[in-house]
Amino acid sequence: MGKILIEDRSIAVPGEILAEGMDFLPAGGVFRENDKIIASQIGIVNIDNRLVKLIPLNGRYSPKKSDMVIGDVVNITFSGWVIDIGCTNFAVLPIRDATSDFIDKGEDLSRYYGFKDIVVAKISNVSKTNLIDLTMKGPGLMKIKGGILIDVTPSRVPRIIGKQGSMISLLKERTGCKIIVGQNGKVWIKGENFESEKKAIDAIRMINNLAHTTGLTDKISEFLGGSENVQKKEQETG
Repeated sequence: MGKILIEDRSIAVPGEILAEGMDFLPAGGVFRENDKIIASQIGIVNIDNRLVKLIPLNGRYSPKKSDMVIGDVVNITFSGWVIDIGCTNFAVLPIRDATSDFIDKGEDLSRYYGFKDIVVAKISNVSKTNLIDLTMKGPGLMKIKGGILIDVTPSRVPRIIGKQGSMISLLKERTGCKIIVGQNGKVWIKGENFESEKKAIDAIRMINNLAHTTGLTDKISEFLGGSENVQKKEQETG
């Protein structure tokens, strides 16, 4: 019978034994040695049923296929748009994946997406040489206007979203803001007024700074003016 040797959401260091036994499966940031699962980097322990993994505490965004990202247009070429999504390489949004409209050769592409426009897109492919293709075809993918764009640590995005979207739902409900969280650590917030936007921003930054702590849902609920105790929900959602 296997056993977990460390608490979920605690911080592990390289070489630390996280679990023993073949009942558990290693995922990201860990490796198996005989019947032990060992941390290969510093990070936050995440135990999901039988899966044991580490969420890195920091670092640049590493693009993955199907990730939803937020970026801004930094260049327009004859074949599409170049988008900065905050990683080592710029991403490319080809014409064929940007719109269902027929676009004549040589047409002014800036009428669709201009310089410094902010877009919500999905990564359609990442090549072996780390070339990144985007698509705008899909639900929720669009050019966004107004609002405020902030940066968070990409590895802490799962805490901002919460399991099954629990944390982001709490943020939207308590602030009344529209919030879109990109896997690349870009967060767009738009509220009815600056006060509601600031409240959402402060709460998101609080989550970002306290991502490694327990009881985070209760802390955010209290910060946002919640009166009910959500400790049970925190245990369920992390």
